Amino acid sequence: MNMELGFYTFGDIHPDPHTGEIVTPGKAIQNVLERTRLAEEVGLDYVGIGEHHREDYSISSPSTVIAAALAQTHRIHVGSAVTVLSTEDPVRVYQQFATMDQFSDGRVELLAGRGSFIESYPIFGANLADYDALYGEKIDLFAAVGCGGTCHLGRPVSPPPLDGVLVRPRPVDLPGRGPHLNLSIATGGNPRSSLRAGMLGLPVNYAIIGGELAQFAPLARLYREAYARAGRPESTRSVTVSAMGFVATEGARDMCYPYWHESMRRIAEERGFPAPNRITYEATSGPRGAYFVGSPEEVAAKVIHAHEVLGNDRVILQMDLSGVPQQESLRAIELLGTRVKPLVDAELG
Repeated sequence: MNMELGFYTFGDIHPDPHTGEIVTPGKAIQNVLERTRLAEEVGLDYVGIGEHHREDYSISSPSTVIAAALAQTHRIHVGSAVTVLSTEDPVRVYQQFATMDQFSDGRVELLAGRGSFIESYPIFGANLADYDALYGEKIDLFAAVGCGGTCHLGRPVSPPPLDGVLVRPRPVDLPGRGPHLNLSIATGGNPRSSLRAGMLGLPVNYAIIGGELAQFAPLARLYREAYARAGRPESTRSVTVSAMGFVATEGARDMCYPYWHESMRRIAEERGFPAPNRITYEATSGPRGAYFVGSPEEVAAKVIHAHEVLGNDRVILQMDLSGVPQQESLRAIELLGTRVKPLVDAELG
């Protein structure tokens, strides 16, 4: 089988824990584009651009950065990681991604999720009390728009309804895919999302930010069972994984730890979680843990382990936590493509 590898980013602009340096949002986005070009050069498969609406991340409009990345590449797929569909207009998102799909010859992907951060809800006038209902309604609307005909669909949470609307442009008509967007359901572990992805016949992406990879095996099984019950074609069944990671020829865990700790410390303080510590970090970076941090050989072994327990066909890694220097990020991407991917292909290919 073909295991796809890549990276994802939110365009972090946190202070470097060693120097205190903060890059500007513009420089952070330029860095993302440079990494994307390198990812294509070294044979990686996917770059994910995430969405946040806060001062420590530079990307609030992922589709804008995705369009720039697609315009600077020729082969690699680029998409969201994720688009917070609950606080977006799904018709407008569809038009944006269909437009990118046309000019990139089908290389854009949309990972649609609820969002693990809630800052977009007050910004766009969404009610947190409708957290589940909004997402269900909007993913259904997005799927209906993608069917290709006119839409007749009520919107009880976010009026007005669509009545007889034909949405343009349509995606490029690719052999084996047809005129449909590359759409996945993204989830951090909500069983309803696994069920929804299976019933809709869509790929599912698991964002695994802690614990052991095997903890997500029941969800992957739930997804496949729902997919089979819905009678969906196997050609669109897919499990992908997003996780934190870093690759270096030596000292990867030591190099990555201060940046990981700074990110986790801020989130822990905001949400009242226990303070992060080295013991947790080392355990989660171990052979069965959710962090893909280590030498090329160690990261390749972790990718292979993930496939053994989840049956996934893609792994994308966040390798720029809290201001990891650009040269270190570029080197990690280079190693992921030139050292990790060949090892994984030799084992799974």
